Amino acid sequence: MRQAVQILDRHGNPMPAPRRFAAADTSYDGASMTSRELASWQVLPTSADAELLPELSTLVARSRDLARNNGIASSGIQAILDNVVGCGLRLNSTPDYRALGRDKAWADAWSATVEAKWRAWAETTDCDAARSLNFAGLTVQVARAGLLNGEGLGLPLWLPSRDRTYATCIQLVEADRLSNPLGEQDSATLRGGIEIDRYGAPQAYWIRNSHPGDLLTWDPGLYQWTKVPAFTHWGRRQVIHVHDRERTGQSRGKPLLSSVLSQFKTLDHYGRAELQAAVVNAMIAAFVKSTMPGDALVDLFGGADDYLAARAEHAVHLKGGAVLPLFPGDEVQAFTPARPAAAFDAFTKSVLRHISAGLNIPYEILMKDFTQTNYSSARAALLEAWRFFNGRRQWLATYWASPVFELWLEETVNLGEVEALDFYRNRYAYTRCRWIGAGKGWVDPVKEAQAAKLRMEIGVSTLEDECAEQGKDWREVAEQRASEAALLRHLGLPVPWEQTAPTAAAGQTADQTGDN
Repeated sequence: MRQAVQILDRHGNPMPAPRRFAAADTSYDGASMTSRELASWQVLPTSADAELLPELSTLVARSRDLARNNGIASSGIQAILDNVVGCGLRLNSTPDYRALGRDKAWADAWSATVEAKWRAWAETTDCDAARSLNFAGLTVQVARAGLLNGEGLGLPLWLPSRDRTYATCIQLVEADRLSNPLGEQDSATLRGGIEIDRYGAPQAYWIRNSHPGDLLTWDPGLYQWTKVPAFTHWGRRQVIHVHDRERTGQSRGKPLLSSVLSQFKTLDHYGRAELQAAVVNAMIAAFVKSTMPGDALVDLFGGADDYLAARAEHAVHLKGGAVLPLFPGDEVQAFTPARPAAAFDAFTKSVLRHISAGLNIPYEILMKDFTQTNYSSARAALLEAWRFFNGRRQWLATYWASPVFELWLEETVNLGEVEALDFYRNRYAYTRCRWIGAGKGWVDPVKEAQAAKLRMEIGVSTLEDECAEQGKDWREVAEQRASEAALLRHLGLPVPWEQTAPTAAAGQTADQTGDN
């Protein structure tokens, strides 16, 4: 017979027996393995790549299909693109003149030269290896790929040509082509077509020579891969891989729609079912029921065939205010279907609000519906959306636009068109810049213009900041205002923005005089 073991403390006194906890009594309720709600929720703590890479192709294909065939999903993707990229990202070069031992005047002059030369390259199709898009078009494609595929992929190429000013150009590649050669299993140094070192830094990219889903023609390069080193031996980037890293060790990106695919598809099925029911209901106005027994029909018409022939000849002509005669023995029964469901609109809106939260954009922007929103709610929703758009724009500028600018500037410096002493040592200082995207817009133009004026007057903002918020370059705005002012003076017309200054000064003088 087993005897109980008594535990003594350091003074020799017996300690109370430890209390036995039930298996369900975990420190965190979410970790319970026996509760009815969570018992079947069994999830393995796998790595980022182990979770994503085996399912990435399915997520990408379903996201694309949803964006093609679901109007709401397409609208959400387009709304993000319009606010993050708009008509493209505009370069505002801001070299770190302090690190370079220069002054602000030098930085302004240097930036003006660089921006002018950049526009000559970026606003033409010379920046595209396929010569079909300018830099704005390339940026929109990369941003869309980042949303639908979870990642964008570009290869900086060196294609010297007599009709190209610069040899640097970008070839966009579908991320589907980034894969392990011949379907090789992922390993510690090869993940999703990317060779990495022991620290996780990309060393090379394996790119399939042909898209694996190209069904239009057979390509011998379908089963061939090209290894592209991440950098040259002197440090020039050879692959631009734009994707989010939500977890440490994540090699590839995931589509934005991943977390709401099931909700979108279920809502799509439900909407189609309700629409089909509504169409069927609209086709049936009423039922006509014959209440005359069979014997009476035989006595009246002489037989079933005669009855059917007489009914076929019975014609009713519809017109305004008509009284419709019924066939002998007929009774009209109204058709009052219970569909579409009365709660269809409320239920749909509820699901769409969950979807919009998953996409990080307000419901009003997803549905382009501000009918049930007041000014305060609309402004709060737009401010919340703007934080998300700004974050996406900064992500796109950091991992796409700035690397492309650095590649182009390197060639420009080597050609002697731009002065940059010791460029490779001070690469960051010379390539430091900001990118201006689509304007924020105004909910109430008068109030927000007054707020912008006040911010500049008290010194918490600048003309550069205010113009950038509206998608404009402050230098261009200032130069345009100076040009307009000179022309107005030449024509003997008043300059509108100069008329308020004397009035304000006079009012201030009068107030001071009254105080004295």
